[in-house]
Amino acid sequence: MGGGTLYVVATPLGHLGDLSLRAAELFRAVPVVAAEDTRRTRTLLSHLGAHPRVISYHAHSPPRAAARILSILKEGQDVALVSDAGTPAVSDPGAALVREVRTAGYLVVPLPGPSAVTAALSAAGLPADRYLFLGFLPRKGTERARLLKRIAGEELTTVLFEAPGRVGELLAELAAACGGERPAVVARELTKLHEEFRSGTLTELADAFSSAATPRGECTVVISGVARVAGSVGTEQAEPAARRLLAAGISRRETVSLLNEFFGVARNDAYRLVTELSSAP
Repeated sequence: MGGGTLYVVATPLGHLGDLSLRAAELFRAVPVVAAEDTRRTRTLLSHLGAHPRVISYHAHSPPRAAARILSILKEGQDVALVSDAGTPAVSDPGAALVREVRTAGYLVVPLPGPSAVTAALSAAGLPADRYLFLGFLPRKGTERARLLKRIAGEELTTVLFEAPGRVGELLAELAAACGGERPAVVARELTKLHEEFRSGTLTELADAFSSAATPRGECTVVISGVARVAGSVGTEQAEPAARRLLAAGISRRETVSLLNEFFGVARNDAYRLVTELSSAP
């Protein structure tokens, strides 16, 4: 099938020097740019001396916005898709458009580059050979609680995005779910003048961000995975032993220690299990 190509273009998180040469050349040649924030994108294009037509495509765009882009591609014109910053389709609505374009039979070409996920991981000092990316958690409700519980038991490093005004609350909830001693890093204002990486335990970070003035810039939160002891078992396998220990009058604190020592259950997991069993009717 003929037609135009949709280019998925990564743009700078902050520092304009991070834009790739390939992306800059494309912006000067492509006839149309579909942007999450047209004002921000026009600033970038002006810096490059590029003058494509800029149209809007974001999370709240009506279905006709995607139809418009498909129509442009059908006419044989190329379109560059960009987000506010970083790589499109990573925690933004670009994935839905890419899927529609592919389904319609048009070519999709990525131009890789800046990403807040990989930038934060590269400088956080936490394991990044494998990781779990969850983007922005739901603001509230059962799905948020479910994901917090998942993070608490996750062996892999987890990466989250959060708005500056809510990062203190998120860190406090993570400390409650994962245990306050879990190591973490908050990356803020990535690649900008006031870039900051702050590391510590979840409790330390929650205290720091809850007591300080609202930080500037989007925050990327990197949480260490839960440590697993070699030969350890899960909480489901240890539950019968925990029930017997509690029934025998062993204190909750001692039960947690025994589950950790003899079954290899992480202390945070053992504490949650014992708490749940103790409060069950």
